[in-house]
Amino acid sequence: MYHEKTGVLTSEDILQELSGLLQGERDAIASLANASALLYLHLDDINWLGFYILRDGELVLGPFQGKPACTRIALGKGVCGTSFSRGQTLIVQDVSLFPGHIACDPASRSEIVVPLRVGGQLVGVLDCDAPATGRFGEGERQLFEAAADRIGRHLTESGAKV
Repeated sequence: MYHEKTGVLTSEDILQELSGLLQGERDAIASLANASALLYLHLDDINWLGFYILRDGELVLGPFQGKPACTRIALGKGVCGTSFSRGQTLIVQDVSLFPGHIACDPASRSEIVVPLRVGGQLVGVLDCDAPATGRFGEGERQLFEAAADRIGRHLTESGAKV
């Protein structure tokens, strides 16, 4: 992402816009839906962005932007389940090299997954796919981790049930 003069928002601009969208909203689904739409809108060269939420011991598809996706992912499976189980961000530069990768969209070639915490509890993940290998780096890590932190803090403070 580049400076505003280029017509592309900076990470901080996106995070400020995210905060504005979340402000005053008390419903988790509405907040996650707007967050996925905002991030998808402002990021180039991605083909899927959304949330998986923990339900009854597995990750279940939440609000997203992109093609239809896998609806359930077992903990510890694929990039999303592994990120959740480890409680850490995963950047996979080439998903074909990730053992057990779950191919919801065969066009996806790289992926970043960031844990989502509400009230200190791990409740899901923010997932983003791209059709090119090597799409995600440190800048995207910082943006997605900051976005997940803002979303988690908002959901905690608003009392929204995830």
